[in-house]
Amino acid sequence: MTTDTPRPPPRPRFFSAWGPSELKGLFWQVLVVAIVVGVVGFLWSNTVTNLSARRITTGFAFLGREAGMPIADSLLAYNPRDTYLWAFVVGVGNTLRVAVIGIVLATILGTLIGISRLSANWLLSRLAAVYVETLRDIPLLLQLLFWYVLMQALPAARAAWRPIDGVFLSNRGLIVPAIPLGPPQLWVLGTAAFGLAVVYLIRRWLVAQQMRDGKPRPVWPFAVSFVLALPVLVSLLLRVSWTIEWPELRGFNFVGGLTLAPEYFALLIALVTYTSAFIAEIVRSGIQSVPRGQWDAANALGLRRSFMLRQIILPQALRVIVPPMTSQYLNLTKNSSLAVAIGYQDVVSIANTTLNQTGQAIEAIALIMAVFLTISLSISFFMNWYNSRIALVDR
Repeated sequence: MTTDTPRPPPRPRFFSAWGPSELKGLFWQVLVVAIVVGVVGFLWSNTVTNLSARRITTGFAFLGREAGMPIADSLLAYNPRDTYLWAFVVGVGNTLRVAVIGIVLATILGTLIGISRLSANWLLSRLAAVYVETLRDIPLLLQLLFWYVLMQALPAARAAWRPIDGVFLSNRGLIVPAIPLGPPQLWVLGTAAFGLAVVYLIRRWLVAQQMRDGKPRPVWPFAVSFVLALPVLVSLLLRVSWTIEWPELRGFNFVGGLTLAPEYFALLIALVTYTSAFIAEIVRSGIQSVPRGQWDAANALGLRRSFMLRQIILPQALRVIVPPMTSQYLNLTKNSSLAVAIGYQDVVSIANTTLNQTGQAIEAIALIMAVFLTISLSISFFMNWYNSRIALVDR
């Protein structure tokens, strides 16, 4: 007679799918999380204790107090009697003013320089190579100081350079004609932006219809209707005035037009030229990653080189260009914090002034970190979305 050996009690269902290696991994993960939480808790407790011992208040209540700081150049309307919160918002606007315009200009210039490096024209390709190698090897801070000193060395307002009619360049900055933008003008511009979005959706729908039946359908009637006719209709209904405001010299300074302060102009030039040198190399490597057979096939069809680049080569190169391009966009945004070196009042400069006036060091630094983290994550999210749209899909 055989006796059955007693079976071990069944393991709880939660651990039924867990082996020794899984339990070991879970243990180390819990341990790491516990250590991180403990370190953060210790630092927080130590900070609160030291602040209390020095009778330094914490919190963001200071944002509601009157700032009292002057901001010379701002995209948004500002008065020293405004609160620290609004001064901080103005600083964020100044940072975005540099970052957004800088990204657009650096992309355009870097793309042109990258294509020029591959040009069959020997002189053009060598000049592009010198541009890239020179600007990449000089620290950005030195370039920024160079452009700022150069702006300060320009003639005074009375002897300003006038390259074209209505445009002045002096030590007061770059002054150009402008159209005053009020609520009516913004309504018209918003209508045009809405029209562009509608045309984009219609174009996608027309392309989908063409893929089904093979019949091409023009998109230009919709573009004329929504992007041109609709804004014109809104402008007529609101009786919007589109008069151009021309700058003119009165006394020792210019009145009217749009003034780009020397600090902003120097910062923008430095960021654009420096970042475009890196973007140029990214574009060049992306174009060279396209198989040579694509060039040969386009040449065999007799296509123009500009058409080849725009319609055949660059769409394929984008899959290689976009990921490293994202890093350059992030670098340009973060490098804008060097504005404090030349006195341009971005979010870092305004937060530093707030820190010195209120003593709220932790809160001011936390706000700076939150702003740059939000901007960087927004850029990364958009570029990752765009990269997923152009990625190759396995069939």
